Amino acid sequence: MKQIAGGVTAAKGYEAASTAAGIKYQNRTDMAMIYSQVPCVAAGTFTTNVVKAAPVKWDQQVVKSGAKVQAVIVNSGIANACTGSEGFGYCKDTADAAAAALGISAAGVLVGSTGVIGKQIPIEKLTAGVAELAKKKQATLESGQEAAKAIMTTDTKEKELAVEIEVAGKTVTIGGMAKGSGMIHPNMCTMLAFITTDAVISKETLQKALSEDVDDTYNMISVDGDTSTNDTVLLLANGMAENEEIIYGSEAYETFTEALHVINEYLAKKIAGDGEGATALFEVKAVGCESKEQAKILAKSIVCSNLTKTAIAGHDANWGRILCAMGYSGAQFDPEQVDLFFESAAGKIQIIENGTAVNYSEAEATKILSEPEVTAIADVKMGEETATAWGCDLTHGYIEINADYRS
Repeated sequence: MKQIAGGVTAAKGYEAASTAAGIKYQNRTDMAMIYSQVPCVAAGTFTTNVVKAAPVKWDQQVVKSGAKVQAVIVNSGIANACTGSEGFGYCKDTADAAAAALGISAAGVLVGSTGVIGKQIPIEKLTAGVAELAKKKQATLESGQEAAKAIMTTDTKEKELAVEIEVAGKTVTIGGMAKGSGMIHPNMCTMLAFITTDAVISKETLQKALSEDVDDTYNMISVDGDTSTNDTVLLLANGMAENEEIIYGSEAYETFTEALHVINEYLAKKIAGDGEGATALFEVKAVGCESKEQAKILAKSIVCSNLTKTAIAGHDANWGRILCAMGYSGAQFDPEQVDLFFESAAGKIQIIENGTAVNYSEAEATKILSEPEVTAIADVKMGEETATAWGCDLTHGYIEINADYRS
């Protein structure tokens, strides 16, 4: 496996574009297109929130139908959530506009939206934007990067990655882009991720690969405990690498899923670290657990604790908050057996041993917790299973961003 430059246009046959449609934002791009030169099989995972945005419902329908997909249209600024039949109709209007502009079937157009909930999309601006995107689409790495920028809302930076693998002597590429900064919580978190590959793989196998990996990547991040109405991860495969078909359970499948995991974990961590107002990526490793489920519950509980997140913001080794979060998680463990460590680029320090504080240096702990990426390692000494969750610190900036988000 090799990391390469680019994102959604790194794989063969994919083009992208961005444009400023003026949907909410002024003087910046707010629409993006991903286009495949040939039809793709598609897989998707979506929010578990009962309140689902219109694009989520549309995409679920398209993915379930088995239709070959050739384009994805995404807008930022307005989420098209809680907009009723009118909002769902705008998804169809978007697909129809893309079909007309690109000469493809509307049944194979996926859509995505992110932004303010409850507002109707200005559909005339959206369809005009689709026509512009169709004219501007290119296969360059730069067009992929600009597409990643166009889907940002409160994000501070674009998020993209691409890797290459070998499958039976053929080079297969996987590339992705994502957005997400707030309303991020495990269970498909407002986050959107779009992944493209030129692999030859069936729709069923592609869906298994995505579904199996989401639990260990996007579902292990949290910024604020709010599960969005719009969470969507879409994975397209156009087969242009001309590799021998990747079969579920084969060695090639293992290679493919390892590469997919690299993409998903990278994007998930970038979302977590770019949380609204955040100054640090906060990683939590639960180790020495008796089951994977126990490890995930403990890691998630710590990373979601607002008191712990504010301690990280203050570079304060307030370990009692972590032990407390473990205690109310629902997982069973012996608190008098827990060891806790903090780690960053500045070093590693043990804070508690067997549930009580060791004689550590507060100054050294503060130095370690002052880095832009900080890890807490909780060892319950019950087994060999581990899990990792990602979040961020909680600062005044989060309140400032969200107090006036609609304006």
